[in-house]
Amino acid sequence: MSNCYTQTPLPVICLAGPTGAGKTSLALRLAQILNGEIINTDSRQVYRDFPIISAQPSPEEQASFPHHLYGFLDTNKKISAGEWRAMAVEKIRDVLKREHVPLLVGGTGMYFEALLHGIAPIPPIDPKLRAELEERADQEGIQKLYHKLQEVDPAYAAKIHPHDRQRIVRALEVLAQTGDTFTTWHTRTGLSMPKCQGPLLVLKVDLEWLLPRLAHRITIMLNQGAIEEAQAAFKKCPLATAPGWTAIGSMELLAYLQGRLELSLCLDLWLKNTRAYAKRQNTWFRGRKEAQFFAMQDAETLVQCAQKAWETLQNNIYVDI
Repeated sequence: MSNCYTQTPLPVICLAGPTGAGKTSLALRLAQILNGEIINTDSRQVYRDFPIISAQPSPEEQASFPHHLYGFLDTNKKISAGEWRAMAVEKIRDVLKREHVPLLVGGTGMYFEALLHGIAPIPPIDPKLRAELEERADQEGIQKLYHKLQEVDPAYAAKIHPHDRQRIVRALEVLAQTGDTFTTWHTRTGLSMPKCQGPLLVLKVDLEWLLPRLAHRITIMLNQGAIEEAQAAFKKCPLATAPGWTAIGSMELLAYLQGRLELSLCLDLWLKNTRAYAKRQNTWFRGRKEAQFFAMQDAETLVQCAQKAWETLQNNIYVDI
């Protein structure tokens, strides 16, 4: 492989799928076979204080192959798809310079979309407008703003959790500032140029098969110290509306710590919300024309597809100097 590549989109291998589908173990296998480095493509696994609750690869797994963009963001910080894309592209370039394969692994569809198809050139938002919406969320409750989003942009509302304050406020502020919905911005022409190209390999799972796996994973997280992790995070950031607390798992555990939910109800809601999120992820990836779907029992076929795709990408993109 040559270290000189053209200005065409950067070559990557994308491994996606719903939460709990088995992406982490498969990513490690791909990293071994392809001489790869793993780049987080999950909007929740960026948070430093929730490695257990957000199911980040374990320290042992991260030590086996290079991992990037996991657990770097404070709970009170938020990150846009555009900001994440800029960081991801920098990491991808570094991986390529080391003559390794960039493996983008996660379940956040908007992140894959930003890299593979470009990003909408949404203009800067007036801070006063954002502050007004944040104040409304505090006073009226985020559920009321979500209902408003369902009215004005039902397609986008269906993709996100009803309590995802960051994305709800973002969608409403874009509409208020520009007069166009988030869906309109992301479907119109004029997107920025794609930064990457490569196969979108998606693990296809049945929700009925997935549900007991998700329940078992929550039990494992509890045994690993998920409640203690949430307690420590709350000591550092007691603001319940902080972006890091909007994630599934941390959101429910926060309600338990604040006495708003009994533990049994907290765990039931955690499982229910995780299943609903997996369903939304399945729906999103099914709508991607470039997605190639594989059942977990067809992992070997997926690996072979990734190998062939990388050979093609090298032939098309890399040039001798």
